[in-house]
Amino acid sequence: MKIYNSSTHRKEDFQPIEEGKVRMYVCGPTVYDNIHIGNARTFISFDVIRRWLIASGYEVTFAQNLTDVDDKIINRANEQGRTAAEVAEEFSEKFIGVMRAANVMDPDIRPRATKEIGPMIGMIKSLIEQGHAYAADNGDVYFSVRSDPSYGEVSGRNVDDLMVGARIAAGEEKRDPLDFALWKAAKPGEPSWPSPWGEGRPGWHTECAAMAHRYLGTPIDIHGGGSDLAFPHHENECAQATCCWHEGFANTWMHTGMLLVDGEKMSKSLGNFFTLAEVLEKHSAAALRLLMLQTHYRSPLDFSWERLEGAENSLERIATCVENLVWAANHASGEPDADRAAALIAAAEHASAEFEAAMNDDFNSAGAVAAYFQLVTEANTYLDEVGGAADAEACFACSAGIAGAFSILGVKLREPKEELPVGLLGVAAGLAGYTGDSVDEAAEVILTARAEARAAKDWACADAIRDQLRDMGLVIEDTAAGSRLKRA
Repeated sequence: MKIYNSSTHRKEDFQPIEEGKVRMYVCGPTVYDNIHIGNARTFISFDVIRRWLIASGYEVTFAQNLTDVDDKIINRANEQGRTAAEVAEEFSEKFIGVMRAANVMDPDIRPRATKEIGPMIGMIKSLIEQGHAYAADNGDVYFSVRSDPSYGEVSGRNVDDLMVGARIAAGEEKRDPLDFALWKAAKPGEPSWPSPWGEGRPGWHTECAAMAHRYLGTPIDIHGGGSDLAFPHHENECAQATCCWHEGFANTWMHTGMLLVDGEKMSKSLGNFFTLAEVLEKHSAAALRLLMLQTHYRSPLDFSWERLEGAENSLERIATCVENLVWAANHASGEPDADRAAALIAAAEHASAEFEAAMNDDFNSAGAVAAYFQLVTEANTYLDEVGGAADAEACFACSAGIAGAFSILGVKLREPKEELPVGLLGVAAGLAGYTGDSVDEAAEVILTARAEARAAKDWACADAIRDQLRDMGLVIEDTAAGSRLKRA
């Protein structure tokens, strides 16, 4: 398995720190509002990465934080006349709910910043003692960037270049414009906690380093987030962890590409800003995931409602193919063509191999999905050509392969149609005197009666059968393998 390491700018053979185990941390949201689809792109991408690592046999421990104390939360609370804790709790629960709706697995560990103040204070004290941080007279504590000779390695920045345009804002007591806050002195009306430097709260960059070290130990195998976090957030996290514990922070850094909407950056001013909840009100989570999977996680993803509708159509085609394969296997008649069956099985094996190779090549979901799109095309061609003489083993193998691959990616195919209604027993009894109690047998009796009526050009009878079925919410689907009843 090869993974692109953002820090080294190349694909590397993945070697976990502990054989067979992966410790993975992905930065979570600042919970002051509903997440947008750009956020969702990152979380869905890392969910797919996590799922593939698990499918590959790794024992994955996945941690993701909730930033529940921050300037944005405080500002939103002041706007709404609420406490910061109330705002954070509301949007924490909404985030968890919408992630589950998008079929994103819950993290194994979900620390909240406000519950981890103690470990953060401990880390800051250690950094001060080692000469990597200092307390200002106003109660703020800053990390000394120039004390870390490796600063800039995560994002590929040069410290001297960063000085261009750098400045110290009013009210800050930094020694250097590049230094960043580890602890912020309390202001009136803001949430705060006691510390050796007075009442205050942690800086944004402080929490993840402390929480990753506490729950996963450092270094970890994989640390990820959106490309916008590479600098300064991830760079600053790494600096703190490296200087505090002298072990490095993460062996592999991963970052997702930006999400565009119709080729433009998403912006409320452009009217192309969509929350994940809004999108899931109109389209299925499976279609959204399928759309996102068709672009490599590191590449920019261009979202549009038309593309999402196209993903819905693709999803329908995939699900219908799986259902048709299973139905053909269960209703096969006649002698199957051994060569065609062998070709279908070979196509399924080829798709599986292509899928695995793509996912092992830096989680290339676009290539993995394409492999099974091709198999769906080949399976549909097979069903059209063999008619009712399908090979059950080949059909079952192919359907299981398609369904299994998309399940690994977290793309839920639609649930199998509900059982046919028992009212078919009465219809079959009226048409052909059927006296059994099998709904499936009754369906076959009805289809046979309809076929006989059409053969005899008794259109009135055939139409009457169709109308009776329609009143029961059923339609007749004519396929190459024969006719069947389906829910409308």
